[in-house]
Amino acid sequence: MCRRQQLPDDRQAIRHSQSRKTIGPKAVQAIVATTAMCLAAASALADGPLPHRDDLSAEDRARVAAVTAPPQDFSKPQGFEAMTGGAATSRARANANAFSHPSANLSFEARQEFFLGNGLFKKLWVSAPSSTQASDGLGPLFNARSCQRCHLKDGRGHPPNGPDDLATSMFLRLSVPPRTEAEHAALASRHIQVVPEPTYGGQLQDFAVPGIPAEGRMVITYEEIAVELAGGETASLRKPSYSVAEPGYGDFHPDVMLSPRIAPPMIGLGLIEAIHPGDIIARADPDDADGDGISGRISYVRDPGSDEIVVGRFGWKASNPTVRAQTAGAFSGDIGISNPGAPNHWGDCTKQQPDCLKMPDGAQPRLGDTEAPDPVLDLVEFYSLNLAVPKRRDVDDAQVLRGKEQFHTAGCAGCHQPNYVTSRNALHKEHAFQLIWPYSDLLLHDMGEGLADNRPVGDASGREWRTAPLWGIGLTETVNGHTFFLHDGRARNLLEAVLWHGGEAQAARDTVVAMQPEDRAALIRFLESL
Repeated sequence: MCRRQQLPDDRQAIRHSQSRKTIGPKAVQAIVATTAMCLAAASALADGPLPHRDDLSAEDRARVAAVTAPPQDFSKPQGFEAMTGGAATSRARANANAFSHPSANLSFEARQEFFLGNGLFKKLWVSAPSSTQASDGLGPLFNARSCQRCHLKDGRGHPPNGPDDLATSMFLRLSVPPRTEAEHAALASRHIQVVPEPTYGGQLQDFAVPGIPAEGRMVITYEEIAVELAGGETASLRKPSYSVAEPGYGDFHPDVMLSPRIAPPMIGLGLIEAIHPGDIIARADPDDADGDGISGRISYVRDPGSDEIVVGRFGWKASNPTVRAQTAGAFSGDIGISNPGAPNHWGDCTKQQPDCLKMPDGAQPRLGDTEAPDPVLDLVEFYSLNLAVPKRRDVDDAQVLRGKEQFHTAGCAGCHQPNYVTSRNALHKEHAFQLIWPYSDLLLHDMGEGLADNRPVGDASGREWRTAPLWGIGLTETVNGHTFFLHDGRARNLLEAVLWHGGEAQAARDTVVAMQPEDRAALIRFLESL
């Protein structure tokens, strides 16, 4: 049971919690009606603000509402704004290891578990059979040999830098439109989120163990697009196009849909999981009822652990409900390692790849039924849950404060919701009842044709993306040595990332274009401080 923490006053950091609560019945068609009914019931039972927060007393709801209210005074920082992850915030030096520290409020015993998980996160898997005990089972098809190879120093991946650079931290998702009644039914019931490409599966694996070919090589070409900015400045955006060279298993389905992904940063995942689902639901406005042009939608997904329909909050399309589900899927899809959450020994191999399915697996019965049995998955999940968010820098700098005002004035906070207080009922006490600053509403938004991948995933259309959390974004170059942003790394700096925004973010983007150079520079300086 989580310890109940005292919430002193508005001058003190708020602590801890969220539970993996389900928010709807198994019958998908009843999700919206049931959610509305639950919120209405909560409202009827609770006086004051935040009626959807059933984990808080009336007094706590009022205090949480006050501490998460939009800022009115931009001449000084908000209370505890620098402590981005609440009591879990890392205060270590902002160097190349800034994303690799444990939550600051972990106990000594929990820190031991964290560092065991770190070792497994970095572990290099090898093909089976191997003399290396409990390390074989790689692939047979794979994108990387370890978690760390994608999430470089627990940070952000990048597109290949030239023809000789491997696409280890970036890959292509693959799918086709549904063709049969069974596929339509499976999508409607959320038992699947996409129909995999019949031969190549759910993603392109550009590596393979000896004895079989890799699936192919991702090819990216870019077109430069000039953008005129107010004040006589110009910017250039690079528009990517994607294809596959050297396909190893024949032609792709003629209707194949390709969507690139770079590995996102790992920091703060446990705190995001700890956000009360009611806080996410309350911000959704699918019909733009308030007329502000922003119509965020919830991604409802089936939790593989409970088989319930819950709020998706992880991944570029919010297609995973928990860190455990995300971790299990990455082990299987990216490395080809079976685990309790994804027990297929051959990863993403398909029936159209018989030689792949004939390769030996690395499961060892004396250790468990899968290649990465518990406690391996448990430890990697724990590590992923507790990578700390670094403390913010320069929160009281005059230019940063001016940029913060521009951020709010332009409407960026309409999707990049600055802060939350996590649930008191979090599964992990370190994450419970914390004032955190992720800068995301975790909702799906139509980002316009420019960013569209035209590949639906679950509830997300081919134009929708989850609002990416911004915490830690200013340390990308420090940690990873580059400044490539967005889902495919097309943006070469933060300004380009802003200028790619369209759809629901078009008005905010146009406001940035129309800013005077000093205001635009202040906005970027604010983002660099996050």
